Amino acid sequence: MAKNTKNSDLAGLTFLRSTGAAKPARKLETFPNHTKRDYTVTLTTDEFTCVCPVTGQPDFAKITIRYIPDRKIVESKSLKLYFWSFRNESVFHEHLTNIVLDDLVAALSPRWCKVTAEFAVRGGIAITVDTEYPGNENK
Repeated sequence: MAKNTKNSDLAGLTFLRSTGAAKPARKLETFPNHTKRDYTVTLTTDEFTCVCPVTGQPDFAKITIRYIPDRKIVESKSLKLYFWSFRNESVFHEHLTNIVLDDLVAALSPRWCKVTAEFAVRGGIAITVDTEYPGNENK
């Protein structure tokens, strides 16, 4: 049987409790998973932006995160502020997608996680990057 949220689950959630103006932050906050069974969490945003490292032009993407939690669940406001931290960062699409996956794995230690980044058409080409954990890390 699933357990309800406990007051102690809120202990490390500084962004959610903050009453001041939100600021970008490269920190993912988590709360405990009380369920032993496997289930999938899906988080999607179509408001992601970063900057092309060559042209300096903005790149827009829809990012979808799907994961099976183990002991931790990512708190959505911290994810929003995490995404915001990339707004002025120069990064290739492929690198960005793998950075997001690596940061999620470091914060959550999930049973499984997949990040899909669907970048908007620019120069006549759309780029979609999928990366998954566990994956092919032993190249």
